[in-house]
Amino acid sequence: MNTEVRDDADAEFVQFWQERRVCFLSTPRADGTPHLVPVGVTYDHATRTARVITSRSTAKVRNVERAGRPVVAVSQVDGRRWSTLEGVATVRDDAEAVRDAEARYAARYRQPRANPARVVIEISVRRCLGTVRPGADTPGR
Repeated sequence: MNTEVRDDADAEFVQFWQERRVCFLSTPRADGTPHLVPVGVTYDHATRTARVITSRSTAKVRNVERAGRPVVAVSQVDGRRWSTLEGVATVRDDAEAVRDAEARYAARYRQPRANPARVVIEISVRRCLGTVRPGADTPGR
């Protein structure tokens, strides 16, 4: 997994997104209100892609698919340190994307249990917010 690091701010940011902690994903419900759930998230700094593995039948998947390509957010907090990644979400179910996301999840958390209905919510990160964020050349800083 490629984790391009340009400077000290990027190094701290990448490390923050590699440490094991529960994150939260916010997706838009049909009525526009936020659906917020705890999830495991992995982040590839080089491609600016966040990934959430989940079952196809979950509300978060239905929300993303119904909305088309919605803007979603994933966040994590550690005391006063926090980071939010915002971006456009898509659901992928191809075997290669699922295997890759499972390997990334295993590296940050643990080996995921077998799940034949597994899909990946991929988030193309467009904005980073928080007290822990990448260097100044990143949009949204």
